[in-house]
Amino acid sequence: MLNRLRHPLVAVAVALVLTVPWIGTFVASGGYGTVHPGENITPGMAVLVGGLALVGAAFLLAWGAETAEKDVPQAFAIAVLAVLAVAPEYAVDALYAWQAGAGSSEAANLAVANMTGANRILIGLGWSGIAFFTIYLAKRTADPAVEYRSGFLADVVSLDRDIATEIMFLLVATTYAFFIPLSGGIGPLDTLFLVGLFLLYIFVAIRGGAGASEEHIGVPAYFHQYPKGPRIAVVLFGFVFSGVVIFTAVHPFAEGLEQLGLQYGIPKFFMIQWFAPLASESPELIVVAYLVNKARSTAGFNALISSKLNQWTLLIGTLAVVYSISAGAIGTLSFDSKQAAEIWITAAQSLFAIALLTDFEISIREAVVLLILFTTQVLTEFYVIQTYAGPTATTLSISILYAYTVVYAVLSVGLFVKRRESAHELLEHGVSNVRAAIGIGTGQTERAD
Repeated sequence: MLNRLRHPLVAVAVALVLTVPWIGTFVASGGYGTVHPGENITPGMAVLVGGLALVGAAFLLAWGAETAEKDVPQAFAIAVLAVLAVAPEYAVDALYAWQAGAGSSEAANLAVANMTGANRILIGLGWSGIAFFTIYLAKRTADPAVEYRSGFLADVVSLDRDIATEIMFLLVATTYAFFIPLSGGIGPLDTLFLVGLFLLYIFVAIRGGAGASEEHIGVPAYFHQYPKGPRIAVVLFGFVFSGVVIFTAVHPFAEGLEQLGLQYGIPKFFMIQWFAPLASESPELIVVAYLVNKARSTAGFNALISSKLNQWTLLIGTLAVVYSISAGAIGTLSFDSKQAAEIWITAAQSLFAIALLTDFEISIREAVVLLILFTTQVLTEFYVIQTYAGPTATTLSISILYAYTVVYAVLSVGLFVKRRESAHELLEHGVSNVRAAIGIGTGQTERAD
């Protein structure tokens, strides 16, 4: 009996069962957009059934991506996983961009706030938290990527050097992001550049080589034994089903969290920027934690970096598209000076995170710095908006954002200078991968061990 419960299909069945309460709620309410916490469902129930559905869907999504590695390059499978896992963030941001196109200036600012909040959460909590989790589990999982070193918080998670491609694309997107606020909004040129950059990355990922080289266990290993046709059907079902569940469940889940937060006096704007993105990022973090738990920390960090890349390119680029469709003409999604400062601090944090990874590793000490900078900025700004009112709070918030932007930028420059040889090697490796993918050159630059 116990052996039967350990069968991989039992795990799949449990994940499916977790989505059933949400599916029942969804169908009983009449479909997408009809589940409204506070009206036809309590906020607590929305958080409960939505949260369970997100957990179940996240596991199905991870298993689908791992199964797909049998037939497609791992980088491409991870990229697809990353897009689907952060699809909820696209849905929430698209809603505000659509309202902005209909004439709401507040919605335009909320769209930018939600986007920047999601990006900073992904690095400040996601990258740092997964680094802690990886090193914490390493003694049990025997993860070969973890290296124990002497010194204060010196243990590190080493990354595969092929991740240089994702880091290089993220560096390009981050550099571009610094210039977006100068035009006062997100416009057609931003869409062309950022979406084009993401499509180039996907093209490189597809051309990146053969299928999976890692040995899988559990559910993916079971499905790898299937013939190719049924195996592809399983992958497609995993992607489509989990994507639909995540897309439909996350908005009521986020609304439920927002309403619970508002009951405790947390301002709406703060909720939209931090609590809603935290909800929409949860599937991605669950997927990565699952990969780390299987001693696949390289694949986990690859998913995190790929998620950051697609949010920093495709998400920003599509905001202008949704806005223009709603407005009925090609236009620019404008935002105020507060949101300009939010974009700059988000770009600076991204630059600092990239600088940390130039040597293809992240230590506990570096993860602590990421976490402290993120949490102190959010908590300080929360204190300001709770203590001061109106223009005073806005002025102080902007000053805080600029101060942290400078801190991130100074730390980034210092790291890039200190690790200039590693940064040069990373760029060489990334460019070599791109050249090989588009048929220029012979492949990766050789390196000395």
